[in-house]
Amino acid sequence: MIETMEEKAIQEIKQLLQLVDQKLSSIPSSPMKHDLIHEIKQWSDEKKESESMEQVVNPYEVSAKDGGKIDYDKIVEKFGCKRVDQSLIDRVHRLTSRDPHVFLRRGVFFAHRDFNEILDSFERGDKFYLYTGRGPSSEALHLGHLIPFMFTKYLQEAFKVPVVIQLTDDEKFMWSKTLKVEDTKRLARENIKDIIACGFDVEKTFIFSNIEHAGTFYENTLKIGKCVTVNKANAIFGFAGEDPVGKMGFPPVQAAPSFASSFQHLFLGKDNNLRCLIPCAIDQDPYFRMTRDVAPRLDYSKPALIESKFLPSLKASTFKLGVNGKMSASNPNSAIYVTDTTKDIKKKVNSAFSGGKDNSTEQENAGADLEVDIPFKYLSFFLDDDAELEHIKKEYGEGRMLSGPVKQRLTEVLTEVVEKHRKARAAVTDEMVNAFMAVRPLPKMFD
Repeated sequence: MIETMEEKAIQEIKQLLQLVDQKLSSIPSSPMKHDLIHEIKQWSDEKKESESMEQVVNPYEVSAKDGGKIDYDKIVEKFGCKRVDQSLIDRVHRLTSRDPHVFLRRGVFFAHRDFNEILDSFERGDKFYLYTGRGPSSEALHLGHLIPFMFTKYLQEAFKVPVVIQLTDDEKFMWSKTLKVEDTKRLARENIKDIIACGFDVEKTFIFSNIEHAGTFYENTLKIGKCVTVNKANAIFGFAGEDPVGKMGFPPVQAAPSFASSFQHLFLGKDNNLRCLIPCAIDQDPYFRMTRDVAPRLDYSKPALIESKFLPSLKASTFKLGVNGKMSASNPNSAIYVTDTTKDIKKKVNSAFSGGKDNSTEQENAGADLEVDIPFKYLSFFLDDDAELEHIKKEYGEGRMLSGPVKQRLTEVLTEVVEKHRKARAAVTDEMVNAFMAVRPLPKMFD
């Protein structure tokens, strides 16, 4: 019987695995052996997942099988994080004496790692700090970009804690085929103006660009980098042979701000294990799984995370969130930008994918399919009034409301959000940017 190339390759791999097993058996137990076994298992798990992968969610790609919807239950199961449940939301309400943010009430921020522990420590009187960031790759931000900053600003106010915000201009230079260092540095400052416009308190906020500031936490970057092997980095991030070697050096840079000791000008003299809470989109989870794995080896506290869903593309049909799985900045018609005029917003909303029926008779008989209706999805993100949203859900879903009034209401809501941001952004000066980026103590950061 003739052996196929596939069969021959499988036999060779089996022989290699047997040899690996024999070699491992001959090595005395040690931390290095334990790490190697862990990496082999992680590699095996990644290979199994890639064979049966129905969706891809990582910092560089977000996509669903055959253009379908993102299955957030599967993400939670795969990543090993937990769902944000009503008991956590109720605790936030009780501890802060504030209504939970709309993004929390509506399940936009839906998953977490150790958020319950952050609340436990806060209830005991312990402090923590917030860390989030932005990769500056475009002049203008769209509403999807603003979501983590809007939520982080709420957390800052609700818990009265400091925020550090990282601009990964180094990452965007390394990943881009067209942007120069000067471009990403300039875009970082422009994006910082949009971040400041979200309402952060300058007495509790430090914003920094990696190109200008990363040297100050280089020691932690080195320590993290030494704990992460090439095999582990490839298993987590999928680096390929043709990637620039600089890409492999970036994950420790994004990880370092998770540790308070990276900010000696802020936390010098305080506990270097001050806990960190990171609000971010779920696609950033791989960075911080790596960070949490490294933390105990450095005698640091693991960062906690609270993670959001993606804001879908306006052109989505089954919540495929843009060509790469989330709202795409490369297609200006798929997103609402903070620079859009009222006319732009109305045009984009009117052309958004609707779950309403083709005519009024069908709509009255069957109602709208809210699972695929993008205007309703956007209202669930940005319409703060719970009672009004519930009314629209009932009337539209049961056919007593047509898609036109839903789109009109969304246009009004988004116009208000964008206009408010535009006015705030226009008031941000270069001097204000410098003030937020100044390396300085924040004596009132916990007031």
